[in-house]
Amino acid sequence: MLPWLALILALYLAIVGSLYLAQDGLLFPHGATRRGMLPLPEGTVRHELVTADGHRLVGHSLRRNGSRDIALLFTGNAWNAEDCLIFTTERLPDVHLLAFHYRGYAPSEGTPSEAGLVADALLLRAQAARLLGLEATAEPPRMFAIGYSIGSGVAAQLAGQGQVDGAILVTPFDSIEAIARQRYFFAPVGLLLRHPFRSDLALAGRHVPVAVIAAGRDHIVPPARTAALVAQLARPVLVATVPQADHVSLYDLPEFDQLLDRALRAVQAAAPPAAAPVKGR
Repeated sequence: MLPWLALILALYLAIVGSLYLAQDGLLFPHGATRRGMLPLPEGTVRHELVTADGHRLVGHSLRRNGSRDIALLFTGNAWNAEDCLIFTTERLPDVHLLAFHYRGYAPSEGTPSEAGLVADALLLRAQAARLLGLEATAEPPRMFAIGYSIGSGVAAQLAGQGQVDGAILVTPFDSIEAIARQRYFFAPVGLLLRHPFRSDLALAGRHVPVAVIAAGRDHIVPPARTAALVAQLARPVLVATVPQADHVSLYDLPEFDQLLDRALRAVQAAAPPAAAPVKGR
């Protein structure tokens, strides 16, 4: 092989290898996520759960008078779960809330991964009514998942498995794999990626009500990736885009507050009256 070809090949392999090693840090920057600085809402209760593989998960719940629905919150990958709870509390006053720090995100233990986050979400769903003190109610509470950014991938898995009565997905994607293929077009992404987050496969043909809120100028989740997911939804009850927003500024706009409230009301209206999980196909 010519020396310059060998040099190019070595450089290519070094770049691809660095992407492979860096992917967990890019997807789950838990070391850079600071703890919440604001006081939690009055009435918030701290909880701990232990996963099947022995890791301690820490989170908080907030009960609301007169509500019969629970919203499970799944944050973005660089967002503190306490801040997510505070943010959602201020915008959705009529639903019980439950938010846990992802595994590997202090003070929760473990190492974050797609499989781990989904397994923990299933545990949270199974324990939600008990944690909120609603397991003995005459009418079991309905469950909804709200996923922000990468949390939309976790919420989509719950919805696709029939574990919740509806889902709200904020800046969602069809898959992390598709985003990575678009961004790193020169790399064999399918061979390298450990956390594909295939929300499209999870939700394709599933008759669970799903609301989608997107940002028109999103450079983290390209609008094409959100559109590809929406195309797979069997029961979209709200699909809305805030044209002037990007992936971060979306949360600062009053339009988003209004859409989040509309999204919850839309999935609630479309969900079964009882709390039985939505069946699959």
